[in-house]
Amino acid sequence: MAQLGKGKLNYRCPSCFLRDLDIDMFYNKDTGIYSCIRCQYRGTEEDVLEKNEMIRFRYKAMHERITKFDFD
Repeated sequence: MAQLGKGKLNYRCPSCFLRDLDIDMFYNKDTGIYSCIRCQYRGTEEDVLEKNEMIRFRYKAMHERITKFDFD
């Protein structure tokens, strides 16, 4: 997805990312706030990074092949 604003990096909206939507956020240079164009989420860069790290636990084992199941 193309970057919508001239922010430092493309950041995913944490609120949309929880619902498996990959939406880039718009960066406002004047206020330093990132905002989502799809939902009402707004936050600073630190807030966005913190929430995105909390969400990444869902994809922690995505590239691992699980062959042993110990249910006993």
